[in-house]
Amino acid sequence: MSNKAQAAPCFDSAQSAYSYLLAQETAETQARDYSDVNINHASEGELTSLYGIGSSKAQAIILYRDMFGEFKTVDDLEKVKGIGPKTLEKNRERLQLRE
Repeated sequence: MSNKAQAAPCFDSAQSAYSYLLAQETAETQARDYSDVNINHASEGELTSLYGIGSSKAQAIILYRDMFGEFKTVDDLEKVKGIGPKTLEKNRERLQLRE
């Protein structure tokens, strides 16, 4: 049986293992920072990848969307309780409204 998951590499020292883990974390953070989020169709997990958006705010965004329909502009996100101008500006480059 073939396992497609990557095996963790072996390390000579704790320092090299630590350096490897830091590099992995940096790569994951950079991937998160560059992926766009369609606020009209994003899941809770996708929304929580945004800065300042935890599970509660992500659920509030989804609830607002379900109650009032799709967002017409990115700025409409501020209508969701707990989402302010600072949060919106930190995420503006990643926010999309695709149909």
